[in-house]
Amino acid sequence: MNLLKAASTVSLLTLASRITGLVREQLIAAAFGASAATDAFNVAFRIPNLLRRLFAEGAFSQAFVPILAATRESEGDAATQRLIDAVASVLAGALVVTCVVGMVGAPLLVWLIGSGLAQFDLAATMTRWMFPYIGFMSMVALSAGILNTWKRFAVPAVTPVLLNLAVILAAWWGAPQFRNWGLDPILALAAGVMLGGLLQAAIQIPALRAIGCMPRFALGLGSIRAAWHHPGVGRVLSRMAPALLGVSVAQISLLINTQIASHVGVGAVSWLTFADRLMEFPTGLLGVALGVVLLPQLSSAQARQDVDGYSDMLDWGLRMVVLLALPCAVALMIFPGPLVAVVFHYGQFQDVDVAQTTRALMGYGVGLMGLVGVKVLAPGFYARQDTRTPVRIAIVVLAATQLMNLLFVPWLGHAGLALSIGLGALVNATWLLTGLRRAGVYRPLPGWGVFMTRVLLACAALGALLAWAGRGIDWIGLQSAWAQRAGWMAAVLASAALLYFAVLLASGLRPAHFRRRA
Repeated sequence: MNLLKAASTVSLLTLASRITGLVREQLIAAAFGASAATDAFNVAFRIPNLLRRLFAEGAFSQAFVPILAATRESEGDAATQRLIDAVASVLAGALVVTCVVGMVGAPLLVWLIGSGLAQFDLAATMTRWMFPYIGFMSMVALSAGILNTWKRFAVPAVTPVLLNLAVILAAWWGAPQFRNWGLDPILALAAGVMLGGLLQAAIQIPALRAIGCMPRFALGLGSIRAAWHHPGVGRVLSRMAPALLGVSVAQISLLINTQIASHVGVGAVSWLTFADRLMEFPTGLLGVALGVVLLPQLSSAQARQDVDGYSDMLDWGLRMVVLLALPCAVALMIFPGPLVAVVFHYGQFQDVDVAQTTRALMGYGVGLMGLVGVKVLAPGFYARQDTRTPVRIAIVVLAATQLMNLLFVPWLGHAGLALSIGLGALVNATWLLTGLRRAGVYRPLPGWGVFMTRVLLACAALGALLAWAGRGIDWIGLQSAWAQRAGWMAAVLASAALLYFAVLLASGLRPAHFRRRA
């Protein structure tokens, strides 16, 4: 399998998700602005998303995918199907209990994550509406792990588009309808999230049937007992425990930051959310795509005891991070204001919201290399079924992040929260890299010095162009001329990308250097 081609496929499909996600946030920003109601929705939506990252895309995937890949590699497809059936049955039972408890305890959950919200009761109501979303997304994570192990990357990568389309429909059509019905229009967004979760789960079914891996859920008491006692379930649960702790550390940090932001003032939660949406472009297109492709391949290499192949794949992933994430980080640091203005500065989203979101985006941008790098480095541990080392690192990073909050938030407000996250990600990635090297798992291939020199020269050229464009065009003043402003943005970004790759080509870097087969 060509890793560059696979990662490019995932990136292109993830691009569709990120574009529709930006349209989603544009409509929310234009319709509701950075208001108390928007803060309430963002907190309510963050709760199922937090649990999704804990139990679905986080700990579960990190524990399940390596065991699934190793089982298929060593025991064949029949044993793998039995593992899938048992894990799916146990997961489904746990999700039913989780969703019921979450809906009943919604006010407590909102208090834990955003007690300073101006519209606390509205957030609790929307949490109840959206909590079953975690059930849909956990089953999507199970399906994605199976499909990615079978090298079917397209469906998992395109699935988030359905959520975005559902929320876009809710913001554009549903909000006016809810207002006509005498309901708070922002409740339409919660309904859109639930519809999106249902659609995402449904699209997995034909993809799983196509590869003959549709889970068969245990129904009778005896079948359920057999699923619980399947040895693979025990292995997944044993691996999930430390992985859950590791992922929990990151989510606890997010919870604390959201709690702090809810007390900073009205709009702070939304400013951070809008900035994070822009950050998800590079982290999704680069970090998520590389992590999705590398984890099953690294797991297979570990099962074959292919030490050199394992190290070479990590080296390839890190070079891709530097090649593509570093120029994005430069752009976010030098050109954040125009990006925020072009994407969000419409309708109820005011000039002050542009300025405050820009400050948060710059804070996140400081740590972009770390945020993307972790997506490549962490699989280097997970594929070896070592979840404890990333956990220990994450706990220390959590403590460091909150210490930085004590320093930065009184000085920078909500932007200090973003800066702490960015710096914490850099510490995390550096520590993971050091651990892989000390363990002898990763041995850098020759040529890194020349490669870094080429990339830095190209980034300097890109940064100079963006700095000139940021000062030379009145991006805020062009609010009413949205087509002209969007045209200028497209021209500037296209020119910057062309200049960046032209400098790389002129310095001797070629696409063939990044073609690698697993």
